Amino acid sequence: MEFPYEIREYVEELAAKQDGLQKAAERLSERYRAESGSGSPLVNGSRDILAYAAVRMPATFGAAAKALELTLKHFGGEIGSVLDVGAGTGAASLAAQFMTGCGDITCLEREQGMIDLGRELSRRCGADFRWIKRDISSGLERRADMVISAYCLNEMTADRRRLALEQLWSAADKLLVLIEPGTPEGFSQIKQARELLTGLGGSIAAPCPNIGECPLTEGDWCHFTARIARGRLHKRLKGGDAPYEDEKFGFIAVSRKPCEPCAARILRHPRIEAGRITLRLCTAQGVEERTVTRKDPRFKAARKSGSGEVF
Repeated sequence: MEFPYEIREYVEELAAKQDGLQKAAERLSERYRAESGSGSPLVNGSRDILAYAAVRMPATFGAAAKALELTLKHFGGEIGSVLDVGAGTGAASLAAQFMTGCGDITCLEREQGMIDLGRELSRRCGADFRWIKRDISSGLERRADMVISAYCLNEMTADRRRLALEQLWSAADKLLVLIEPGTPEGFSQIKQARELLTGLGGSIAAPCPNIGECPLTEGDWCHFTARIARGRLHKRLKGGDAPYEDEKFGFIAVSRKPCEPCAARILRHPRIEAGRITLRLCTAQGVEERTVTRKDPRFKAARKSGSGEVF
């Protein structure tokens, strides 16, 4: 799914009037790599917010759209309202609107600068979101069929994260979707959320085939990839000419009603050899390696498959 052109164009107009955006983008990328889970805000000031809109908003939009695509296949319910917590400039809200068709979307964000820019960006592509200035630590007064929170838990300490998860789950009438960086630290946060939410009675809609304890051991993790098209400004701020980048992310979607998870999901890129393909799979029974030979009717599908896909 393509990031809205209207937003990309407007951000480029704003960037033409702003000095020092390259350094702000570099600092922002470094914070996402080094400060995840520290409890420190990753965006500070108007220059950082514009850099975020230029380089992180398209990535967040792509990750949220991919996570929702994988989730809605197994959820099977109608989404009549959405609450985006830690909405930033509205990337996950835009993805939710496109993927569900829902018109009742509320964005909760603590930074006024993010709200101001997000309101203008969403308006430019025809989205009419409700924006509320609020920090999750102050509690959530609203509920919705689906609550989504993207790259928000990684800005909290471990103690605050647990309380936030309980609040997010309480606010979700049907479905809670959490998205975090596709790193070992991000996976650790997703895994902790998985344990807490299933302990509270939630049913995993995606991505896990295994509905019991996560079978991945310490030092191992799973992630997913969304391919993001780069505009001119995005290329300049990232210092490269590649027309796209791959956003790696982890996610968990937990439903209040029982869901039928997928049978198996590919954990790593398939190992392709002459006449055989070896897949590392997460299944209902745990992690296993499965070899598909040329005689197997699934050989063609295996050859085209990739990390994170259902098998």
